[in-house]
Amino acid sequence: MHDPGVDAVIRQWAAEREQSEEDKEIQRIASAWLAEAPRTEVPSPGIPAQRRGAGTAGWASVDLADPDFVEAMRERLPEAPLDLLAAAAGWWQMVGDIEEAKAWWDAGVSPLDQRALDYRAAGLTPDDLARRLGPLTVLDHLRRGSAPAWCVARLSRQRRDAAS
Repeated sequence: MHDPGVDAVIRQWAAEREQSEEDKEIQRIASAWLAEAPRTEVPSPGIPAQRRGAGTAGWASVDLADPDFVEAMRERLPEAPLDLLAAAAGWWQMVGDIEEAKAWWDAGVSPLDQRALDYRAAGLTPDDLARRLGPLTVLDHLRRGSAPAWCVARLSRQRRDAAS
């Protein structure tokens, strides 16, 4: 799946995480300084059930993204950085289950394109993306900047006209 917007996101993500020698030195000094800081046992805030065990233990680690989503995305975009996929997977989980996310991806929406949330909220389905509105598909219209609500309205009119 080739989408210039997705390629740009991957390049931007990689550039933001690229560290100069100065940044690496700053990180090394900060880590050394924090390692030397005295450790005190202060009760952790929050709900006790979120802590490992009992008492003053730290927060339990929580996966932000379902590993099944991340793995499915990795199959489609093997060149994308893992932390970018994990961040995007967190958003895709809001679309629905893994099968619905795969339906969006199979319809042409990149796993890194979070606009599917907007498309879904407007009333579009993965099947709608291949439908034609004039010479272009709905997905083509969306990629060219058409509002999802406009596409929904055009599809509704098209269905109404077909039923008449």
